[in-house]
Amino acid sequence: MAYRFDVVVVGAGVVGLACARHFALSGYDTLLVESDDSFGTGTSSRNSEVIHAGIYYRSNSHKSRLCVRGRHLLYDYCKSHGVAHRKTGKWIVAQTPEQSEKLVQLQQAGQANGCDDLYFLDSQAIADGEPMLKAGEVLCSPSTGIVDSHGLMQGFATDLAEAGGIIVYRSPCKSATRTRDGFEVSLGDPDGTVVRSRWLVNACGLHAIDFAKKIPELQEHLVPSTCFAKGNYFSYSGKVPFQRLIYPIPEVGGLGIHLTLDLGGQAKFGPDVEWVDQIDYQVNENAKAKFAKAIQRYWPGCDGNKLQPGYAGIRPKLGKPENFLDDFLIQAEVDHAVTGLVNLFGIESPGLTASMAIAENVFSTLVKEKM
Repeated sequence: MAYRFDVVVVGAGVVGLACARHFALSGYDTLLVESDDSFGTGTSSRNSEVIHAGIYYRSNSHKSRLCVRGRHLLYDYCKSHGVAHRKTGKWIVAQTPEQSEKLVQLQQAGQANGCDDLYFLDSQAIADGEPMLKAGEVLCSPSTGIVDSHGLMQGFATDLAEAGGIIVYRSPCKSATRTRDGFEVSLGDPDGTVVRSRWLVNACGLHAIDFAKKIPELQEHLVPSTCFAKGNYFSYSGKVPFQRLIYPIPEVGGLGIHLTLDLGGQAKFGPDVEWVDQIDYQVNENAKAKFAKAIQRYWPGCDGNKLQPGYAGIRPKLGKPENFLDDFLIQAEVDHAVTGLVNLFGIESPGLTASMAIAENVFSTLVKEKM
C-alpha cells in the first residue's frame, strides 16, 4: 500500500522544516522525511546562529532577496512564537585603507539589497561602544542578531504537526520516480514504505546532490557538482569584553573568523574556510594558532591559550573551490522540465535567516504549477 500526500519534503533541516510547515499551514497534506533520528542534525545545527541582515550578497541574487525577506519573517516569528533571540547588532571592522574601501562597497551592496540602516562609526563612537576593539573604521549593522536555532526548528516542527503534517525519521529515501500524476518515493525504513505525492521538494542540504541523482527523470547534466567548505569554531574560556558581534572583512568562501555570542553570552569564534572532500565534523585543532592571529587583529587582548575546540560545520558550495556559485540554486520545472519537483541546491549561509522566505518561494512555485 502506498500512502498519498500533496507534497513530500525530503530533509528536516531548518529549510525543509520551513517548507513543510508552510505547505501544512496552507492546508496541504504534507510529509517531511528525514534519514536521521531528529531534525536539524547537519548544517542547521552547526553554524553561527546569526540572523543576517543581507549585506554581503550580489544584488538580485537569491541570497540577497531571500535573506532580507527572511530576516523580517524570522524576527516576526520569533517574537510571536516565543523563540529566544536578540538583535545584538554587528560591527564589521576595517584595519587598513584598502579594507575601508571594502566597507564602503559592503555598505553600497547592503543598501542595494534593502539594508537601509547601515552606518559608519567615528573613532569616538568605536572607543565608547567597544573600548577593547582595535579598528580603523567600523560599519554598523543594527539589524543583525542571534537566534536559538534549535528552538526555531522545534517551533517549525510543532507548527507542522499542529497543522496535520507528518514527520518521519530514520527513513532515508531510496528513490523518487516521476509518475503520471506526481511522484512515487521509496523509503528505506524497515517496512519498505512507498509514498506518493503531487509535489516533491529536495531539501537535503549537504546531500541534495546525492538525492537528485536518485530521480531518474532529472537529466544528469542538470545536477551540479558540489564541494564542501568546512568551518571550525573555537570557544573562549575567559570573559570576552564585547557586547555585539564583531566581523572582519569577508574572505573567499566565508565571512572571516568572527566573534559571535550565544544567548547566554558565551563567545565563539569562527568559522574559517577549510576545503574538504568529505563530511567530517571533527574540529581541526591545528587551526588554533591561525584563529588566535586572526582574532588578535581586532582584539589584541585575545589570549590564544584560552581558545578551545568547539564544533565544526560544513557548507555546501556548488562548483569547485576555485570557482563556485556564490548563491542558492533553486531548481524548478522551468529549469529541469520535471513537473512538481523543486531542488534546493547550495543552501548554506544565510540559509537559516532565509528559511521562511525560501519556503514562500518553493510554495508559490509549486502551487503556481498546479494552477
